[in-house]
Amino acid sequence: MDCIFCKIIEGSLPSRKVFENERIVAFHDIKPEAPVHILVIPKKHIPTMNDVTDGDNELIAELFSVAREIAKEQGIAESGYRLVNNCNSEGGQIVYHLHLHILGGKRLGPIA
Repeated sequence: MDCIFCKIIEGSLPSRKVFENERIVAFHDIKPEAPVHILVIPKKHIPTMNDVTDGDNELIAELFSVAREIAKEQGIAESGYRLVNNCNSEGGQIVYHLHLHILGGKRLGPIA
């Protein structure tokens, strides 16, 4: 598989991890768009949100739970942050491995 996130999960590509357990890993984005820009990804390869099944419900809930805890740890929970999931090309998805962006640390503008 030629998925950059799968390579990060397996350890063949470096990352600045902030969280890891048996199902999820989170790390700093290499091209941050905010002072805090962290990606939260499942270790299970799911290409897009459209590929999530009912069997993935616990995993998706855990992604959001981990994102919430990371926002607290990063000191942005109280001031505010944004969670983003891009789906497919017109939705802005670049890496086809499901992920959430945690963005914060500054006032974020409106979404177009």
